[in-house]
Amino acid sequence: MPVLSRRHLHPPPARLPGMLLALLLAAAPLAHAQDLLARMSAAAPGLDRKVLALALEARDCARATGVAGSGADRLAVIDYTLPSTEKRLWIFDLDRGALLHAEHVAHGRGSGDNMATRFSNVEGSYQSSLGLFATAETYMGENGYSLRMDGLEPGINDAARERLLVMHGADYVDPAQARRQGRLGRSWGCPAVRAGVARAVIDDLRDGQLVFAYARDASWLNGSRFLHCPRAERKARAAR
Repeated sequence: MPVLSRRHLHPPPARLPGMLLALLLAAAPLAHAQDLLARMSAAAPGLDRKVLALALEARDCARATGVAGSGADRLAVIDYTLPSTEKRLWIFDLDRGALLHAEHVAHGRGSGDNMATRFSNVEGSYQSSLGLFATAETYMGENGYSLRMDGLEPGINDAARERLLVMHGADYVDPAQARRQGRLGRSWGCPAVRAGVARAVIDDLRDGQLVFAYARDASWLNGSRFLHCPRAERKARAAR
């Protein structure tokens, strides 16, 4: 067995600064991500930290793979595991890690009563869809000022535009009425918000921002392209 010299056991001193720099550069993105998660979680204590972490993972994957543009610096998180009588929509400014809105949001009448338990990508189901969406253009429709969304997950939510799943204001999103009747009013699948905040919410999310809708759905959680981002593809994009 050969005897190892001190040269083999320790790298030359001249290489240490470069190696240290490489380690620091590798650790920097992780530290930034953890700091952002911590700040956002502190700003929205009602949002499950694990759900928020998944939303950020999906957002990072969408940007790294070119699905979302560099201008996607706003993120909305909907947690459908919470009852409709509670606030379950949070909108963040990612550049600052700041919370912009915490609101009630409706689910589709086909998804359940107070709790949303069924989700679909099928027209006529009147169910909400899960996964990652990109916001698009605004328009004036039957529900007033509205925001179109494009589903980014094939078979999960990619029929959102055809199904007219849009964000809009609605009188039936009334927290006081929800407390009296035991649930919020329901939509045909749209993530509708209070009429009084609809314009502000939509203006903060329009034009290429991201919406992440979560539920404990095993098939989606195990198969989502954005929750299992190909590492090689992420590295290739990051190097460009």
